[in-house]
Amino acid sequence: MAERRARPAPTTRKHGWRRASQGDGAPATGNGNPGNAMSAAPTNATAPDAASVVHAALYRDGVRVATPASLSDTFRELREQQDGMAWIGLARPTEAELLTLAAEFDLHELAVEDAMEAHQRPKLERYGETLFVVLRAARYLDAPEEVDFGELHVFVGPDFVITVRHGAAPDLSAVRRRMEETPDLLKLGPEAVLYAILDAVVDGYAPVVAGVQNDIDEIETDVFGGDPKASRRIYELSREMVEFQRATRPLVSMLHALMAGFAKYGTDEELQRYLRDVADHVTHTSERVDGFRQALTDILTVNATLVTQQQNAEMRALAEAGFEQNEEIKKISSWAAILFAPTLVGTIYGMNFETMPELKWAAGYPFAILLMAVVCVSLYFIFKRRDWL
Repeated sequence: MAERRARPAPTTRKHGWRRASQGDGAPATGNGNPGNAMSAAPTNATAPDAASVVHAALYRDGVRVATPASLSDTFRELREQQDGMAWIGLARPTEAELLTLAAEFDLHELAVEDAMEAHQRPKLERYGETLFVVLRAARYLDAPEEVDFGELHVFVGPDFVITVRHGAAPDLSAVRRRMEETPDLLKLGPEAVLYAILDAVVDGYAPVVAGVQNDIDEIETDVFGGDPKASRRIYELSREMVEFQRATRPLVSMLHALMAGFAKYGTDEELQRYLRDVADHVTHTSERVDGFRQALTDILTVNATLVTQQQNAEMRALAEAGFEQNEEIKKISSWAAILFAPTLVGTIYGMNFETMPELKWAAGYPFAILLMAVVCVSLYFIFKRRDWL
């Protein structure tokens, strides 16, 4: 980080917020100098401070010296401090508040636009003396068994730290308490605060990793237990792991970039050790997340195989049932045909006509019985030969 700079008066501060402060196509006012138009928007924005300002405090030598009630008081008291540092926390700030901060701290317009729009990927960018860091925090929700992701934007300057939080995670109040309880670390300046924020975000990944590991174990049990809802749960958890990868992978290169600038910006040696420790944790977490995604891919493949096997078994069972049913129908049909033959003969000879062949024949009755028997026995052997009986 560059050496602490002197804070000029607001009237001499220059910044690049021409487009944002002029509004949608509004012409510049004054003598045509864009700086005059820029100074108008932040002046109006500083009137009321919105509820999105979570906390603002001033520190000197690692000790809190003031807790301003508004952004304007924070700016004023910081200008009065010779070696002070401002730490301002915002949660879903309005555009007016960000414009005010941009005007006061010379924040680059591209970084402020990113902070306004959110939905950014983790990254580390340097604009002059100011670092702009985007982090994706995560927390595990036990009740729905899912991962909730938040977004945190951090502006780190020579004498200020501004955090813009989009989402419930991380709990920056705990970070502030930790730093205030270790003034030796806090007096190292804004870089120490950035380390504490990075450490809190990375530490917040540990419960998520544990929760996801437990979910994967449960999914494996569901898959081999034949739970039909397992496929949907695997898909949902896989999507969360994709988001988790997007949150952790860029952090590895970001921390390496910070470590590469240790010598150039004169980072304290103790702080260097802390940042290396955070980098190790990030690398470990990133590897675990990669392993989770691969495990879910394998589980999904196994689940598809088991589902296919189950479907084949069901189809085979249906085919066997159909075959058995067909065999029963054959037997029933065969016996019906056998019984129909004597019924047909008996029906013919039972008709009430006086002039029928063999009606007065003495051997007519035994002949009819013999005919019935011959037909039935013949049909029986025919069906038996065809395995119908």
